[in-house]
Amino acid sequence: MALQPKNVGILAMEIYFPPTCIQQEVLEAHDGASKGKYTIGLGQDCMAFCTDVEDVISMSLTAVSSLLEKYGVDPKQIGRLEVGSETVLDKSKSIKTFLMPIFEKCGNTDIEGVDSTNACYGGTAALFNCVNWVESSSWDGRYGLVVCTDSAVYAEGPARPTGGAAAIAMLIGPNAPISFESKLRASHMAHAYDFYKPDLASEYPVVDGKLSQTCYLMALDSCYKSLCDKYEKLEGKRFSVSDVDYFVFHSPYNKLVQKSFARLLFNDFLRSASSINESAKEKLAPFASLTSDESYQSRDLEKASQQVAKPFYDSKVQPSTLVPKQVGNMYTASIYAAFASLIHNKHSTLAGQRVMLFSYGSGLSSSMFSVRLNEVQLPFNLSNIASVMNISEKLKFPPEKFVETMKVMEHRYGGKDFVTSKDCSVLAPGTYYLTEVDSKYRRFYSKKASENGTLANGH
Repeated sequence: MALQPKNVGILAMEIYFPPTCIQQEVLEAHDGASKGKYTIGLGQDCMAFCTDVEDVISMSLTAVSSLLEKYGVDPKQIGRLEVGSETVLDKSKSIKTFLMPIFEKCGNTDIEGVDSTNACYGGTAALFNCVNWVESSSWDGRYGLVVCTDSAVYAEGPARPTGGAAAIAMLIGPNAPISFESKLRASHMAHAYDFYKPDLASEYPVVDGKLSQTCYLMALDSCYKSLCDKYEKLEGKRFSVSDVDYFVFHSPYNKLVQKSFARLLFNDFLRSASSINESAKEKLAPFASLTSDESYQSRDLEKASQQVAKPFYDSKVQPSTLVPKQVGNMYTASIYAAFASLIHNKHSTLAGQRVMLFSYGSGLSSSMFSVRLNEVQLPFNLSNIASVMNISEKLKFPPEKFVETMKVMEHRYGGKDFVTSKDCSVLAPGTYYLTEVDSKYRRFYSKKASENGTLANGH
């Protein structure tokens, strides 16, 4: 039996998003929206999207194969593989099964885990499952692997600019540079119709935007309150925003992240926490008597709390906003793309720091959890994770024809018996892409030749 594993968490990360994107100001002009509605109003810069040659499976294949290759991990060393996604391509067959050819080639079919689904929260459920597995008596000494993958698309209208697409793969094991503080975790689960996908013939969700924002903030309040209570029982002292070096939020759009962090400061004010100075107290005092429901709708409170939060936001939150602002809402991958942004921006100074993450999925599921950043040996150290993800290079993409592509994808959704354009000219070498869907709805993929000219077979 292996010894009880210590510092279990994320050893390695790889992120993939499509090289096709549209700038939000171009989309504003196309939609006839007022200038700044998407860029300032939502706080978004660009939005990535899948063309007919990419989908959640191809993105996952790319992220997983790239992670294994770049960190030198033998596929035989994977003992659990979990996928979080809300992008349904089949109502029975899991995305995890589509990733198995990578492992079957090496003779490794002894891999536990399937898909987790609940809006944007599925990736966090998959991550918790893998971490819990490594920490449990079921662990066989091998690595866990988590994949968060989604293509977020909306019908034409106000929600369309909040789309995006990505896949993130995370390797899970002991002695990790990103280790879980498992006792500092709180969840809030409830029943709500804020965003859901009841129409199986369409990729587009039914969205109640105002309700969804309120549900997100309510879930945040509930998780934060529970987490503060747990911390106070464990440590015997009051918890506040000051006890955390960085915060990472699930990011449907950046404006909601700004509001959410400000909400935590308002919670600290209501609890008389040490993060609130006299000036902040004066600004927030007029809102002390609001009921919870009133506080979610109060524009004045929103404005005042964001003023109080601004200096904290710039230092504790802003470093994690790069990829979500540039790529858009990646559903399950969104929070981990934000975390990847933090590592990209701050990897050289993160050792010893505490990062608090808030994950939200409509319908609704949410968790707030804490990780500690540690300095460990190559290949699993923070600087190498930043180097492998190579985010700066990946963000250099030219804007593509978005509206025309959406029409093609809409028409094709749930379709069969077609061959894609197979145009992989904008894809990087080593990227997987969809080649056809046959008359039995079976999907086939190929891998773009790598720089040395070798080509992987489709499966």
